[in-house]
Amino acid sequence: MVEMMREVIQSFSVPFEYPVYFGRDLLALDNDLLARTIGRLEPGRRHRVQVFIDSGVLATNPGVADCVTAYFDAHGDAVELVDAPESVAGGEQAKNSRDATEQVMESIADHHLCRQSYVVAIGGGSALDIVGLAASLVHRGVRLVRMPSTVLSQGDSGVGVKTGIDAYGMKNFAGTFAPPDSVLIDYHFLRTLPWSYWIGGVSEAFKVAMIRDAAFFDFLCENAEALGKRDELVIESVVERSALLHLEHIRSAGDPFEFGKARPLDFGHWSAHRLEVLSGYELGHGQAVAVGIALDSFYAWRAGRIDEQTFDKILSAFERCGLPIWVRLLDRRGSDGCREVLRGLEEFREHLGGELTVTLPSPIGQGAEVHTMDEAVIEEGIEFLGARVRGS
Repeated sequence: MVEMMREVIQSFSVPFEYPVYFGRDLLALDNDLLARTIGRLEPGRRHRVQVFIDSGVLATNPGVADCVTAYFDAHGDAVELVDAPESVAGGEQAKNSRDATEQVMESIADHHLCRQSYVVAIGGGSALDIVGLAASLVHRGVRLVRMPSTVLSQGDSGVGVKTGIDAYGMKNFAGTFAPPDSVLIDYHFLRTLPWSYWIGGVSEAFKVAMIRDAAFFDFLCENAEALGKRDELVIESVVERSALLHLEHIRSAGDPFEFGKARPLDFGHWSAHRLEVLSGYELGHGQAVAVGIALDSFYAWRAGRIDEQTFDKILSAFERCGLPIWVRLLDRRGSDGCREVLRGLEEFREHLGGELTVTLPSPIGQGAEVHTMDEAVIEEGIEFLGARVRGS
């Protein structure tokens, strides 16, 4: 006899909303935006705040910690800085361990922040990931204000809903979906940004343009030289347009927490993530993504999704602005003779949830999902790009 079973379907939704601001000199004493943003949910209340600053930002902006302290002193009626700003390790290598995240959690605990307190994170994508993961775990979520400081984090990861650290040899293996309370993008930080971080972030702008906005792609190609020469007005336009496209995708694509199998915003990333790991994270994320885009663009050309003229336009723009299209790591082979980078396909499939799904431009401005990748075509692409770099 089969026993009766009662089923109850629990269903609810939780709305998320966070403002994203674009501006300059947001830590100036007479600019109350940060203080107002922290108090926007509960105006009239004095909020406790802890600030973490990327060690790279501290190195290139020696006075930023004092500037933060002075800012909170000037707005002490609305916000209380619980202690001097604290340094947090930046760069992808810092994400390759749980130590930095645990140190942030320990500090938050030492300062007795509650769920209505605020953590402000100033830094590049890796530092934001580290602090964001810690803030999402403490009390199951302390309010987080992001102040991204790099081209990549301002135009891409800093406005998104993910946190993560690398573990077990895989990028972003451990992480959470945790929308920030707000994001403040201050272009002032870009002025002292090291060259590799400046141009590396442009690759993510190309990525989103190639699958979402053909006009933006044309703008990037037309301004490739200006980007390579650190034109501030051009980069500010690139950051804002890239950020808005990422926000639109999160808002309108129907899968903000990535329950599905597709990751359109990971175009070019299956090989990029593998190359980063193979390099011991010496290869910057933006540079790895540029190589990944070049390789997948070759594949799209061979598959008839873009024409040869468009493919050459992509490579030419990368070369003119200073982004790589090939690195020696692509030639590294394992003991079985296979290229090590090809393992990235299997790792990407596992990360996605079981079925390989790779986004390709089809044509520029639109993305299409494919579920198989011909390794022979990938091999051909690696040889083609290598020959172009060598001039043969």
